[in-house]
Amino acid sequence: MSTSTASAPTPRPSLAARAPLLVVLCGCMIAMLTFGPRASSGIFLLPMTHEYGWGRDTFGLAIAIQNLLWGLGTPFAGAVADRFGVTRVLCAGALVYAGGLALMAFAATPGLLHLSAGVLIGFGLSGCSFNIVLAAFGKMLPERWRPLAFGAGTAAGSFGQFLFPPLATGLIGSIGWQETLIIFGVSMLLVMPFAFALANPAPASARVEPPQSIRGALGEAFGHPSYVFLVLGFFTCGFQLAFVTTHLPAYLTDRGLSIQVGGWTLAVIGLANMVGSLSSGWLSSRMPKRWLLAAIYFARGIAIAAFVLLPASPVTSIGFGIVLGLLWLSTVPPTSGLVMLMFGTRYLAMLYGFAFFSHQVGGFLGVWLGGLLYERLGSYDFVWWLSVALSFASAVINLPIVERPVARPQTA
Repeated sequence: MSTSTASAPTPRPSLAARAPLLVVLCGCMIAMLTFGPRASSGIFLLPMTHEYGWGRDTFGLAIAIQNLLWGLGTPFAGAVADRFGVTRVLCAGALVYAGGLALMAFAATPGLLHLSAGVLIGFGLSGCSFNIVLAAFGKMLPERWRPLAFGAGTAAGSFGQFLFPPLATGLIGSIGWQETLIIFGVSMLLVMPFAFALANPAPASARVEPPQSIRGALGEAFGHPSYVFLVLGFFTCGFQLAFVTTHLPAYLTDRGLSIQVGGWTLAVIGLANMVGSLSSGWLSSRMPKRWLLAAIYFARGIAIAAFVLLPASPVTSIGFGIVLGLLWLSTVPPTSGLVMLMFGTRYLAMLYGFAFFSHQVGGFLGVWLGGLLYERLGSYDFVWWLSVALSFASAVINLPIVERPVARPQTA
């Protein structure tokens, strides 16, 4: 037999094809590690403002900058990940995130606080948070694994929110808030070994998509009304999550409860959201995603209004945490699923990144207005009711979304 007729060796299947569960588990570990410290930011508000005599608006502005830059950096990190793979992006983001946490421990001036907690942690999150992980799942995993993986990755971030706030509360009480930030910074370095499991190419069964430039993908997306509706609706999610994460412990303290109640409320939000995110991932493959999003936003508005009107107590606080937790990041699986359905996986990280930028603009305003209006008005009531109004608006804006792939010219 001539060598010209010899069959070429069969390429070895990717890790995602051979062991999709391992890829999902490694991605979930990254999501848990990176989401935990930023979900604990409210635990550091009172110790740092008391230590340096700052107002809550100073701390709130730092976390607002963090949310804004997290969102601003995510589309660019996504574009780099789409072109060169996610492993480099994840490792670089983890290093910047770790440096921001370490510098925050020594931030004795508002400028250093804004640089560390705002700029460095914000850009670090844009490169290593669950958004990049979900995009990697969409590209790497077989199609039947994707809905569950989206829910699992989001739930893993929620487990980080369950784990880290009580951990931060306990560590601050025993060794101090500065040492706690150092420990959290070191823990971010664990992201790097897990990142190598997400370095594999997409499976051979992935859908072949027509060639398209980044500019063409952006023009197509922002010219599509359904994508614009999705991006606008996601603004509310960021507004609510960032405001609650940063200001809820202080709000509960103002109403006569202990900081421990605030920490445990944030923790049960994360725990309940593990159920909510997995359920949302399961439901998003079985019902129209726009209806699911509308129901989530409407239910959030009802839950927040009830919490503000009821008397403050540990029972109402923990109960609010459970209900809000079921709705917390449950918007992410249907949102990422809609982006993938409409535009495919080629630029999934970038296009979901722009939707997430809207989310983080909402987060910036939620955190910043929370601190600013508290200093001006002496309470958080206005921001709570603004959050309720935004919930109902987002419920309505998601309903006209059309759930089908965008029409493209056929290629040979």
